[in-house]
Amino acid sequence: MTGHLIVTDEEATRVITLRRPEKKNAITQEMYREMSDAIDRAQNNPNIRCMIITGGSGVFTAGNDLEDFLHEGTSNTDTPRASNAAKFLYSLAHNVKPIIAAVDGVAIGIGTTMLFHCDYVLASKTATFATPFIHLGLVPEGASSLLMPRTMGHQRAFAMLVMGRTFSADDAREAGFVNVVVAPGHTEAEARKVAREICALPAEAVSISRKLIKLPPEDMTRRIDQEGHLFGERMRSKEAIAAFKAFFARKRG
Repeated sequence: MTGHLIVTDEEATRVITLRRPEKKNAITQEMYREMSDAIDRAQNNPNIRCMIITGGSGVFTAGNDLEDFLHEGTSNTDTPRASNAAKFLYSLAHNVKPIIAAVDGVAIGIGTTMLFHCDYVLASKTATFATPFIHLGLVPEGASSLLMPRTMGHQRAFAMLVMGRTFSADDAREAGFVNVVVAPGHTEAEARKVAREICALPAEAVSISRKLIKLPPEDMTRRIDQEGHLFGERMRSKEAIAAFKAFFARKRG
């Protein structure tokens, strides 16, 4: 592990913890690879019945590391969007084990879109959710253009994905992608309670039932590929490059 991701197995639950507090848990390509590996290794491990993804107390993730985005957008290569991010999204789409997300603080970009692949989401009262792709001249990713309207309807999905609106924890619960809102600092403890509840259920029945209520993996990967192609094109657009440079100029200022 790089030190920016901690993976621990607690009884029948695998806990995947983002640990890059100095960057609000912004996800690097190496972190994507490690998260993907942690999910993939759980698939055929009968001892792992459930997984938790958390950013710890105070922040979930600020999303993709924008320096990676800028580097890729200004490169002269014709390679598709960074393969480790795509690998992580594929791992989520093909995952067969229940995933719980514990969101305390900001969940930006993929920090929000990954939640639509999870099965149970807890959020602190101070959690916020945003997919500001539009402000960077980009488009949705992670099959969010498929999963968000299915979960919360076209109008709410439009407000989040196209207008870049931020949702509060209560907004997210009302929209249907957060199960329960808890006090700040308590999301991980509550997620572990939910994990124990799931792990106590008959494993095969859980697996079959989950599969029945989820979209087929091929539907999700097809949309991930479609979004990824458009995302890669947009990253090289004048609109997006200008937006990234303006973002970093504001940070330096």
